[in-house]
Amino acid sequence: MSHEKSELAPKSLARLTSEADLRLYYPAASERALRKQLDHLDSHCKRFIESSPFLVLASFGADGRVDASPRGGEAGFVRCQHERRLLIPDAPGNQRLDSLSNIIQTGQRGVALQADLSDESQASQLIQRCTEALGLPTCLVNNASLFQYDVASSFSYASFDRHMLTNVAAPLILSRDLYRQHAKLRSADAQGPSGVVINLLDQKLENLNPDFLSYTLSKAALHSATTLSAQSFAPNLRVVGLAPGITMVSGDQTEDGFVKAHGMTPLGKSSTPDDIADAVTYLARANAVTGTTLYVDGGQHLLSTNRDVMFLTE
Repeated sequence: MSHEKSELAPKSLARLTSEADLRLYYPAASERALRKQLDHLDSHCKRFIESSPFLVLASFGADGRVDASPRGGEAGFVRCQHERRLLIPDAPGNQRLDSLSNIIQTGQRGVALQADLSDESQASQLIQRCTEALGLPTCLVNNASLFQYDVASSFSYASFDRHMLTNVAAPLILSRDLYRQHAKLRSADAQGPSGVVINLLDQKLENLNPDFLSYTLSKAALHSATTLSAQSFAPNLRVVGLAPGITMVSGDQTEDGFVKAHGMTPLGKSSTPDDIADAVTYLARANAVTGTTLYVDGGQHLLSTNRDVMFLTE
């Protein structure tokens, strides 16, 4: 690349206060250079983005402070929903929340939608609210759940109802509404599913113990619902389960107890938040996978115990 020599002296000592002043030293941009600026993602942009394993997410806060956050994953971890919208997965980091805080402050395209999942009227509005704010979702992760202790000798209707409403009924309502939206928009010549539902389960379904009875029953019901929904929603949606092991400190568990419990697996460690995020990313893109459950627990489900693992190290 060659550049014509500019005669900067003595003008180089002048104060530059406008683009017109700059143009005294630089020629006009070429037509090709001007055409590279787009107001949308063309096919070349989409291919590049969906082949990239890395991005830097730049945002700014209400005070004008700019933040640049590096994000990475396997190629395709960022998806182009359409020509003016990217879907960027979030993952646990240093918990500063700079990017998310900036998005909330400036009112850009990140949206936090709150609802009481035990209330059918609120749960049944979530998919529509999300669609109105961001467009139709293509991936639903049913992760929120109630985890309260009970056993057969302390069982009550109230505890059972609370767990079943939040852990089973809400995921079914959300999945139902997502299916209806995708089915409505599906063209006659469409090939394959246009979305996926990922239900968070629990490795203890393969390693039953009597602790957390109502919770366990709710996850067993959601496990069955995963199979039944996969049958009902095909070919519009895939429905899959993801069963982690002990991942974070739970309830009154001590940090030392958690570390010991986390290591009680054939692989010497159970799941981490990053492991779960990686598994969700895989399942979201695995277009041939439906009606099955992926265990992400270091093999914890292979070891039989008579108590929940959190009680075995305290």
